[in-house]
Formats: sequence, structure tokens, C-alpha cells
Amino acid sequence: MKIDIFSRAILLGVIATIVASCAAPDTRHHIVISTREQKLALLDRGNLMAIYPVSTSKFGLGDWPGSSCTPLGELEVARKIGDRAPPGTVFKDRRRTGEIVAPDSPGRDPIVTRILWLRGRDPQNAHAYTRMIYIHGTPEERNIGFPVSYGCIRMGSSDIINLYEVVGRGAEVTIVDAPLAAVVPALSSGTQLAEASRANGISSEATTSVSSR
Repeated sequence: MKIDIFSRAILLGVIATIVASCAAPDTRHHIVISTREQKLALLDRGNLMAIYPVSTSKFGLGDWPGSSCTPLGELEVARKIGDRAPPGTVFKDRRRTGEIVAPDSPGRDPIVTRILWLRGRDPQNAHAYTRMIYIHGTPEERNIGFPVSYGCIRMGSSDIINLYEVVGRGAEVTIVDAPLAAVVPALSSGTQLAEASRANGISSEATTSVSSR
């Protein structure tokens, strides 16, 4: 009887994994990241939801194997890691260590809170997944808005939680070396952005107009 129960548990686990892997990809949301402005825009069916400050690589742009650059082009969210983890939860090799780090803790710079693992769709970013390029939380929130990362896209913990809860696996991610306004026409009005954020339940503190930084 114990063996039968154990076998059923394994079978249920396998079924759950298969169902999760077969879930329909998120074709509704689109993330646009401007390395020039160090900002991330979240779109819902083309409508602007919010803009968050980010931090991309201090080593510049590119996708060479072994480099610490931020790749450009079209990518997608391949995996989501960190469901329900408390803000500041430290991840090593995408696993929780059990430690929680407060924002701007002296001498600490781990990956925290949530991870969106990206996969490239273009030849110019074909190595993004194996290079482990993420959108993730950082405790170094004082440096958000400046290019200081080692290739990934860093966000404050509250912002990555908001983003993580909205986007699903398969969501499109576009990284450009251009202003957001060149890719997101809705950025012509900061008022429209604030209204869209309130309508979608996103804190206005997370949003910023194009000219504010």
C-alpha cells in the first residue's frame, strides 16, 4: 500500500510538471527595456501599464559567450523563479539560500526576490539563456538607474515582484539601445501612463515619465 501511494505521488508530480510546461505562453504582455535610459516599460496588448527604473551591464552591450554584457534584440521569458519568496530572498544557482538581505546592505550584491530567466530569439542574443541573463531583484537599489550589472537587468524588489506577478512564461522581451519613446508610442503622455498604472493596480511610485531621469 505504501509503495502504491508513493507511486501515485510521483505520477501526480510528473503530471503537474507536464501540465505546467504545456501552459499557453504569455502573448498578452511585452517588456521593453531601454539600455540608453535604464528603464523598462511593461505593455499589455500594446497598452502601456508602467515604467520601472532598471540597471543593465556596466560592461556594455553584446552576447559573446563568457562576456558580462547585456544582449540586445528580441527575447522571451523562459522561466520564472521565486514564487511567493519574501522580498530580499537570496538566490544562488536559482535556489533559495534561506537568507534575506535588506536593500542597500553594505557589501552585499546577490540576486534576490524574483528571477525572470530570458531566452534569445535572435542570432544576436542566441547565448542569452546559457549566459544566464535574467531580469532579477537586487539589494543595490541605490544604483538602480545606472549601468552597473554584470549582464542581467536589475530591478528593485518591489518592482520585480510587480512585474513577476503580471508577466508569464513566453512573454516577449525587447532590449534596445534607444529611448523607450522610439519603441513605445504611448510614452507621449505621462498622464496616460499614470492612469494606466492605476487602472492595472500598479503603484504610481513605480512609474516615471520619460523626462524624469
